[in-house]
Amino acid sequence: MPLQPRTVAVVGAGTMGHGIAQAAAMAGFVTHLYDNAPGAVDAALARVRADLEAGVERGKLDAEVRDLALGSLYAAPALRDAVHAAEVVIEAVPEQLALKTELFARLGLHAPDEAILASNTSALSVSRLAAVTRRPERVLGLHFFNPVPRMRLVEVVRADATSDATLSAAIAFVRALGKQPIVVSDTPGFASSRLGVVLGLEAMRMLEQGVAEPAEIDRAMELGYHHPVGPLRLSDLIGLDVRLAIAEHLHRELGGEQYRAPEILRRLVAEGKLGRKSGEGFYRWDER
Repeated sequence: MPLQPRTVAVVGAGTMGHGIAQAAAMAGFVTHLYDNAPGAVDAALARVRADLEAGVERGKLDAEVRDLALGSLYAAPALRDAVHAAEVVIEAVPEQLALKTELFARLGLHAPDEAILASNTSALSVSRLAAVTRRPERVLGLHFFNPVPRMRLVEVVRADATSDATLSAAIAFVRALGKQPIVVSDTPGFASSRLGVVLGLEAMRMLEQGVAEPAEIDRAMELGYHHPVGPLRLSDLIGLDVRLAIAEHLHRELGGEQYRAPEILRRLVAEGKLGRKSGEGFYRWDER
């Protein structure tokens, strides 16, 4: 990966996409953010600015870092504009294999041949995405965690054809973001999703069985096991629709009752109660 210019493209301006773009811009990378949904990038940039301003107001962030990030982050009007000069392209669109596959085919056409093409998928096969590009050796997974600017872990997922050079460059990029990479193989759910989904689904089954209320179940893991956020609150933050999709994918791929989605999760998703992004899930949420 060339050292200059240090340019990143993020495709998808949702919760994860705008967080990844913010983290890259805060690290000084020239960052282009693209989304094909009208108004999505403008809304994402507004959220980034608000988060940076809040960090400065709380004394958690230096004003110089805020200014660096705001000066490094750009809206891209089209996919080609976003990726044509990027060294690292990170896909952060919804967890739908067909959607991601179609996008990676386009990235293979528009991104520079030497660019790293990375997926932020939390469970899907990176090797299947790599297969539709012209350079599968340059493809891997970079699985970030929400909220991206504050979470240190990034799973670096080595696909079947990922080259040693690509893996090394991706690890160096993650460290340049100030984050801690762990390398995992391209298996369903990788490491974190397999563990996290089992814990989250079991917490939901406990709620169904009347073991305790959501806050009490979460507090057990926060105080008893030093988890920063309990499994039900975390599910709300991730999005219950995302949790359900990952659980169903893992159940199809791996089997096992531990991955079978409980009825309470299916009901909440069917009712549109998706967690923080909809205002209600296992908890009620407001702007604070």
